[in-house]
Amino acid sequence: MTHTTTLNHVDLDAVARLTEAIREDPDKGATTWRADVEWRGGFRSEARIRDFAPLPSDEPGGLGGTDSAPNPVEQLLAALGNCLAVGYAANATARGITLRGLRIELEGDLDLHTFLGLRPGNAGYEAIRVRVHLDAEASPEELQDLHDQVVSTSPVGHTLSRPVPVDVELA
Repeated sequence: MTHTTTLNHVDLDAVARLTEAIREDPDKGATTWRADVEWRGGFRSEARIRDFAPLPSDEPGGLGGTDSAPNPVEQLLAALGNCLAVGYAANATARGITLRGLRIELEGDLDLHTFLGLRPGNAGYEAIRVRVHLDAEASPEELQDLHDQVVSTSPVGHTLSRPVPVDVELA
């Protein structure tokens, strides 16, 4: 019989095994992730990731889409929020902090001029704001320390906050 230790629905044994495996063999910490995207007509597309159901994407009607799914810039905000949620769950659990609730609000400012070819400039977000609502069994100081740890170790947060080489080639 296998016994699993959990807190906040996080499998502590699995995280400990992964941490120890990377500690013993640092090369195991270098990973590559994939997604394949296929166009479905108009502004619709689907991302396939591992064996999961396809993740649809579309644009709102005001941008020429059919509003059948979130658009890519909304998905980017969601990716940051989801990554932070994982960070809060993992780090709270490692500290023995019970989470009662977690909600993350994200918004970003995007100017469509460059995307529409009306002027050169930045087609991406000018700024992203995140507000974390964390309800946990911990002191304000413990929550601030947890927050600082999560923000300083978020893979998506790090990716968005620094220049990252992106090589897009036509095959």
